[in-house]
Amino acid sequence: MEPAAPVLSRAGWTATASDEETARGDNRAANVLDGKAETIWHSRWSESAAALPHSLVIDMHRTEVVSALLYQPRADGPNGRIGEYAIHLSADGQNWGAAVASGTLADDATTKTLSFAARGTRYVRLTATSEAGKRGPWSSAAEIQLLGDPGLPASVVELPTTGWTASASDEETAQADNRAANVLDGDADTLWHSRWSGGATPLPHSVTIDMHRTQTVSALTYQPRKSGGGPNGRIGAYSVATSLDGVSFGAPVAGGVWKDDDTVKSTTFTRPTPARFVRLTATTEAGNRGPWSSAAEIRLSSPADPSVSGAWDRVTGFPLVPVATTVLPNNKLLAWSAYAIDRFGGSNGYTQTAIMDLGTGQVTQRRVDNTGHDMFCPGIAMLSDGRVLVTGGSNASRASIYDPRTDTWSATGQMNTPRGYQAMTLLSNGEAFVLGGSWSGARGDKDGEVWSPATGKWRKLPGVPAKDTLTADPAGPYRADNHQWLHATSRGRVLHLGPSKQLNWIDTTGNGTITPAGTRADSPDAMNGNAVSYDIGKLLTLGGATAYENANATRRAYAVDLGDGIGDGIRPVSKRTGDMGYARSFSNSVVLPDGKVAVFGGQSYPVPFSDATSVMTPEIWDPATGTFTKLASMAVPRNYHSVANLLPDGRIFSGGGGLCGDCATNHSDGAVFTPPYLLNPDGTRKPRPAFTSTPPARIANGAALPVTTDKPVTAFSLVRAGAATHSVDNDQRRIPLTFRQTGGTSYELKVPDDPGVALPGTYMLFALDPAGVPSVAKMITIG
Repeated sequence: MEPAAPVLSRAGWTATASDEETARGDNRAANVLDGKAETIWHSRWSESAAALPHSLVIDMHRTEVVSALLYQPRADGPNGRIGEYAIHLSADGQNWGAAVASGTLADDATTKTLSFAARGTRYVRLTATSEAGKRGPWSSAAEIQLLGDPGLPASVVELPTTGWTASASDEETAQADNRAANVLDGDADTLWHSRWSGGATPLPHSVTIDMHRTQTVSALTYQPRKSGGGPNGRIGAYSVATSLDGVSFGAPVAGGVWKDDDTVKSTTFTRPTPARFVRLTATTEAGNRGPWSSAAEIRLSSPADPSVSGAWDRVTGFPLVPVATTVLPNNKLLAWSAYAIDRFGGSNGYTQTAIMDLGTGQVTQRRVDNTGHDMFCPGIAMLSDGRVLVTGGSNASRASIYDPRTDTWSATGQMNTPRGYQAMTLLSNGEAFVLGGSWSGARGDKDGEVWSPATGKWRKLPGVPAKDTLTADPAGPYRADNHQWLHATSRGRVLHLGPSKQLNWIDTTGNGTITPAGTRADSPDAMNGNAVSYDIGKLLTLGGATAYENANATRRAYAVDLGDGIGDGIRPVSKRTGDMGYARSFSNSVVLPDGKVAVFGGQSYPVPFSDATSVMTPEIWDPATGTFTKLASMAVPRNYHSVANLLPDGRIFSGGGGLCGDCATNHSDGAVFTPPYLLNPDGTRKPRPAFTSTPPARIANGAALPVTTDKPVTAFSLVRAGAATHSVDNDQRRIPLTFRQTGGTSYELKVPDDPGVALPGTYMLFALDPAGVPSVAKMITIG
């Protein structure tokens, strides 16, 4: 794996610290820049130790685009390993603003990558607020490095190209239609190429975009020609300059060297710049094949309008890669990886977990040994009482339960069939159903089975063979039965609606049955896509690819309507809705309180453990129009082994990716996204309604639920707490509630009678005002 961003040269840099030990040891701040792991900075420890917090400030003595800090702990002992931390940036060393990253580091000697949104800065400050092992009031570091522009611009939105024109220093028109205008036509099969007929024009070559109006621009995206047309002309070394009049171009606002491949490249400007003209200049050909330059498409991005595109909070570091996450009833987020914090393998019988307090942002780490279960690549189901059932994975037969009420893990009955990458869902009767999972154990024949909460044991379903649900993946059942999309309905029934193009009704009573339910309209197989229940009996499927990896992802989305006969085995009606702006596989999708669906991350060409072809721009789908709108881009790629969850405050957690050991694509972090429904154009929060009554902790299906709010509201919805892993979250579903007004701001809500509609379990209850702004949710349990 290649790094997502270059390591910046430390030539000319200096380091200072809030305090340092020099009396009894040469533990100066300057040691973090000397290239020697055996020398360290240490907070003052002689005489009396300096109290926490401690901080290090790196002065680069120039403005650079920075996207991460690499922290290498001391190698000669654990004392001073940084635990909780925060990172601030400054242009002048005086004004620091809000933290761009914070979190908790694992108590080990590995080098940590602390990521944040790429931006131009001169000063970077790392502040330690705790020692990782609580051994004393100390902080230390062996080496500090910074990563530069990852080519993945953050907190920007792609500008529409309507009315734009493009010109070039030279172009080929005699023997091919390689005009500059082709970089704006939206067709990757057409391209601009420098003149090559009759004698090539020597480098450098440039393309100038005229937006025909002044706009603030902060990033440029370059798509090379497709590999099928040959590699010639891929841009290597480049620079970007801007102009207001097309005549006077200032100093470059970006520059660097792009890799010699056909992946889409981006470059982040050192600062947002007002411009009408943006010029990309190529000074070398990436493979040194000749004096040529080419481009299939060029796009420009601008800082996002929060009221339209939402906004990202700081990146929060985790002491592990959050491969699986679930929202708990106590306003916390449970996450886990595998036996290790950054890698998987074997069947080690324990799991690294972490819990994030959503109120404070604090993250705590814990190794779970007592269940004998390595829970990497599991199935997950949220039980009716708020507990979390986790099955299979690296320890392929085991099953474990987490109880948030007591913060304890316990073992439950082992599955009859060893599984990994299986799919799970709770059933309307409170049991849990599992299907597929050939990643662990013998390949194939991963037929259905059901877990009983009364006995803690599993019952085989010989009438539900996994072979009827497979995709046509070239790797066979090993990949073809993975990560299935399951939607529980009435009377213990389940709609299997993907990722195979074939849909099926599954009945879990007795020995079980499986019945074909048609196809998902004209959709091919869509492995590593996902499905989201956004309304009663209505689901949206998004993205995926015809194979688990190394196949082009799709932009397609489909609406699947179960009609009025939910659970009666009728054939669902599927139709293609508006396409996403980007093809995605390994993405994650979340339903919002207003019924819209947000999708995050993914790759246009899925490859596990890679950040190539990352889609950095989230999108939101509106069921009223069937269209997608682009949102503010992410700071960190979220691909294979990433997650996303709706939070009780109406925001969204997006995190993870990687878990590949000593690789450059481990993302031990996450960030919270604030959707546009909560924000004004200047980024301030909109006033939101609030509940002034406390609903009961548990309520039965069919019950009336009285509530009061502080202002008039026009809608209420329930969103079931979700559990995400490997792009799938079969637990989440949204239920709009019918209600009647009983007073000025008093209402009586009707909980659906059918437990196949309001599935048992923990829900977030939201109230929405006339502008669609949601309240902070009240947590209730139904059933």
